[in-house]
Amino acid sequence: MHCHVFETTAGHCGIAWSEAGIARFQLPMRDADAAGRALARRLPEALPAAPTAEVAAAVEAVRRYFAGEPVDLAEVRVDLGLPEPFHARVYAAVRRLGWGRTTTYGALARELGAGPEAARDVGQAMALNPVPLIVPCHRVLAAGGRLGGFSAPGGAEAKRRMLALEGVRLDGDPGARRAFAF
Repeated sequence: MHCHVFETTAGHCGIAWSEAGIARFQLPMRDADAAGRALARRLPEALPAAPTAEVAAAVEAVRRYFAGEPVDLAEVRVDLGLPEPFHARVYAAVRRLGWGRTTTYGALARELGAGPEAARDVGQAMALNPVPLIVPCHRVLAAGGRLGGFSAPGGAEAKRRMLALEGVRLDGDPGARRAFAF
């Protein structure tokens, strides 16, 4: 397992990978040390390394994303370990949500053939997502299109800023571009 911290216009991100794909992604933090520590807490075995060509392409796509350019990360290979089967299905479905598209926890549960009570299970999968942005959990909203929670640094406000970057406006948000402060 290897890792790399890199700068974007939104702050410093961290990425960790195995031969199977990206295993962990850290959304932007204020400085490189904080991003590195956050990544190390989750994957202490990951050793700093120069990105492979495949990882470097993902890093470049993330930089373009935070610069406001529409990118598609659906083809980035991921190594999610062995998630619960329902969570694996949720992650696969969420990866099909393109730039600026959203769904709700309940709609995603229904799409997967589960009842409305499974919306909480979808939310749990989103909270446990090891590769936010690559599995774009920020695009999954609460009932009625409300913002809902977000367990990444910056919480729901970070989710709102990411959605605004993609042109999605919620709760009367005028979409003013604010500095990212993850």
